[in-house]
Amino acid sequence: MPAMNTASPAPAAPSDDQVVALTRAWLEQAVIGLNLCPFAKSVHVKNQVRYRVSKGQDWDGVAADLEEELALLAKADPEHIDTTLLILPLAFADFHEYNDFLDWADRILERMRLDGELQIASFHPEYQFADAGPDDIENYSNRSPFPILHLLRESSIDRAVAAYPDASTIFERNMATLRELGLTGWNMLPFVVTNKQR
Repeated sequence: MPAMNTASPAPAAPSDDQVVALTRAWLEQAVIGLNLCPFAKSVHVKNQVRYRVSKGQDWDGVAADLEEELALLAKADPEHIDTTLLILPLAFADFHEYNDFLDWADRILERMRLDGELQIASFHPEYQFADAGPDDIENYSNRSPFPILHLLRESSIDRAVAAYPDASTIFERNMATLRELGLTGWNMLPFVVTNKQR
């Protein structure tokens, strides 16, 4: 009699709705809740954030979705879509590969002649600043449930910075907030608990 396979089945990939719900919870609880980005609340409250779940599993697949979303954002009315979160649940689990792709993403932006109009910010579950250790709490300012390419309008950034006093101090304030919270506090955020239960 052949031996029975007792290995646990691989966990099912989260649905698009689950990916968006977890990403939205991260935005509400961490980015806005901890005030890591003082500009995020306004576009969130106005429902001007577009959530796009990419089916891409490699560079080509993600690049195709990125081009599509860059073109869409460039043509969209900012009152309806001010910014886009392109979420990559199936690609770039390795942060180093994700980081390598960012250079290619900027080249796509330039090839589409959208540099100066749009820019791409980066978030990843294993995000690590160049001068930080892998477990440093400071990294969590850019840690998200899934790899994300955040597409922003340069004009919106300029307006937000002009309206916010001492915008240059945001990074330092974020570091202080995260150090005070600590890893224990971060892990108690509801979206983190939910993500660990997936």
